[in-house]
Amino acid sequence: MLPRFPAVTRSLSLAALLAAGPAVALELPLPPPGEDVVGQVQVIKAKYEDTFADIGTANDLGYLEMIAANPGVDPWLPGAGTEIILPTRYILPPGPRDGVVINLAEYRLYYYPKGQGVVYTFPLGIGREGWGSPIANTKITAKTPNPTWTPPASIRAEHAADGDILPSVVPAGPDNPLGPFKFTLGVPGYLIHGSNKKFGIGMRTSHGCFRMLNNNVLELSKMVPVGTPVRIINEPYKFGISGGKVYLEAHTPLDDHGNPSVVDKHTAVINALLKREDLANNLRMNWDMVRDVVAAEDGMPVEIAVPVAGGSAPMVSSIPPELQ
Repeated sequence: MLPRFPAVTRSLSLAALLAAGPAVALELPLPPPGEDVVGQVQVIKAKYEDTFADIGTANDLGYLEMIAANPGVDPWLPGAGTEIILPTRYILPPGPRDGVVINLAEYRLYYYPKGQGVVYTFPLGIGREGWGSPIANTKITAKTPNPTWTPPASIRAEHAADGDILPSVVPAGPDNPLGPFKFTLGVPGYLIHGSNKKFGIGMRTSHGCFRMLNNNVLELSKMVPVGTPVRIINEPYKFGISGGKVYLEAHTPLDDHGNPSVVDKHTAVINALLKREDLANNLRMNWDMVRDVVAAEDGMPVEIAVPVAGGSAPMVSSIPPELQ
């Protein structure tokens, strides 16, 4: 049996983590060429007053990824002494490791600063039902500290229907929903910005923009210059290599509008595998584990294949008929 969690670190209680100061981005060394997995899963013990929202804020994790990694645990009252998994191990998104990459399916942003050999990663809030976030190749076109907010007519109408009359311009400050900083994207109408709400990072809560924790967006503002490319993708199934072994990371699929998808999950995961031609030879797949990972959708890389000495038939040819 392949190990479910091959890299786990047990750490301090949340209270000790909070005492160390506010969360900053996860800064992770890039793996060697040809490898894709960074970070490691961690485990903490909750105190009585801890919630998933608090734990996520302290560890740069979104609310839904905390729930996915800890099935069966009450997110509002985990209970004193309960072991909480922190899903801080990632398969890097497919495609170039350049600039900003946002993967809608995992509610997460990755930033690759040029020449530094590291990747920074942050949780995101994305567009809710009816206000999906875009899939696009774009760039950062402007950076604005302490932004004002001019609500679009559509948002003003939505609020007015609920009896909430928005002003034409919301000044900078604690009541501004853009928070302390915004990045303007080349896709008209879309931003990366902070928030005036503590809840909703790592969920589908925005009108299509990308919300960050305020300390995270301020940290990103110091690193990312205007002109940086931004690639927005929607990849619920990520395959990666680490130490010669193949891993799969699965998230709940979203459709092109950012809503939960009714896609055939097994077909989708096989299609994602077929895109990785570099994984096609000399590996023995554990298809039972693949099924388990796809069913769990817990967002953590799991080993699904091991090398075969002396070579073998391409692993794609061994896909069980029920998964093809």
